[in-house]
Amino acid sequence: MAQHYKTIGLIGKPNHDGASDTIQTLHDYLLANEYQVIVELSVAQSLNVKNMKTGSLTNIGEQADLAIVVGGDGYMLGAARVLACFDIGVIGVNRGNLGFLTDLSPAEVIEPLKQILAGESRSEQRFIIEAEVYRHGKLKSSNSAVNEAVLHAGKVASMIEFEVYIDGSFMFSQRSDGLIVSTPTGSTAYSMSAGGPILTPNLNALTLVPMFPHTLTSRPIVVDGNSEIKLILANDNQENLQVSCDGHVILSVMPGDEVIIKKSECSIRLVHPLNHDYFNVLRNKLSWGNKLY
Repeated sequence: MAQHYKTIGLIGKPNHDGASDTIQTLHDYLLANEYQVIVELSVAQSLNVKNMKTGSLTNIGEQADLAIVVGGDGYMLGAARVLACFDIGVIGVNRGNLGFLTDLSPAEVIEPLKQILAGESRSEQRFIIEAEVYRHGKLKSSNSAVNEAVLHAGKVASMIEFEVYIDGSFMFSQRSDGLIVSTPTGSTAYSMSAGGPILTPNLNALTLVPMFPHTLTSRPIVVDGNSEIKLILANDNQENLQVSCDGHVILSVMPGDEVIIKKSECSIRLVHPLNHDYFNVLRNKLSWGNKLY
């Protein structure tokens, strides 16, 4: 069998028995078939393998051709944020709940993996976004997000006030619990729970979804994916404000700060089995009805 990939990175949820078992299975299979394997450091400790080659996520991004992430969507997001700026394919094995980003089942992982390793697969690029916090014109902090960047207060049910600009043009001012800026990848995540639209992954678009706005006329809106979104925080806000990236990375925001959200120069190359169908994923994960006949 021709090797379309030479070096495979294995990434998994640490201290998770199911993830460790799957990574052990994958590691044994790949070595038996003469692939170079790098196991991410945090999960390598739970495996019973001697002389294992290990490395950080960055090492895997630099050295591997394909990364296999074993875990739920949350762990996939964390790995993807790091791997996005490397020329590496990424595929997920679902050890979580919904698994919108993790195609392979741990119960039947080897057969579809054989096909993918033989080049019988499809891939797609998913863009990610950058969130930057500016104070008095100076960059204070930044991070990337695969799903969404969310402006919100640090405590529950606390209203904040801000203005929204798109490419320098004033859009609206708002008093609400915050604002979700979502990619198409994130449109089935927090944005969907807040009433935002589902976007197919190939769209070059961003959604802005208000969180409990103090007006009934405020609605989600879809803008061009190349737009620069600027949020200006009113000076009379309380100081405990945040921007969350994928619900994990927290950027502190102060009254009067400006938050810039825009498409990153990096993107993720997701690898799928040939039979992958996005609408089939939606039907299965969201329990949508199938055809009537």
